[in-house]
Amino acid sequence: MTISIAAESPLSEDAHALIEGSEAALREVYSVDECFTFTAAELDEPSVTFFVARSDGVALGCVALVDCGAYGEVKRLFVRTEARGKALAVRLMAALEAQALAKGMQEMKLETGDKLVAAVSLYRRLGYRECGPFGAYELHPASLFMEKEL
Repeated sequence: MTISIAAESPLSEDAHALIEGSEAALREVYSVDECFTFTAAELDEPSVTFFVARSDGVALGCVALVDCGAYGEVKRLFVRTEARGKALAVRLMAALEAQALAKGMQEMKLETGDKLVAAVSLYRRLGYRECGPFGAYELHPASLFMEKEL
């Protein structure tokens, strides 16, 4: 399987499908009150780089880098069920971190859910460690905050 990862518009049809897939996966575990996600429109900002992983033109996964000035925030990491187990999430995160470094960011932060065991495990394997709330986030029982120095 040949994989390409590139920055794309979060408003494309493929991007919408990935974002909807991400939202549906979160709703299986969390209520609306427990999720702090960005919509496609919120990702369509100059401060956001939205990456899509493709194989033979088919969109299989995505992740967004939000430029918060002093750090980058990871949003919407998602890989379609049929593409899991092929290290796509690792490759998406590598593209995101490379872009963050190219933009001069020295640190990455993210908010995820404690029930998202596979995601938390991935982030830990990639060197992320738990931290407190950042930006506009407040402590929430469903939230887990993580950070990584690049």
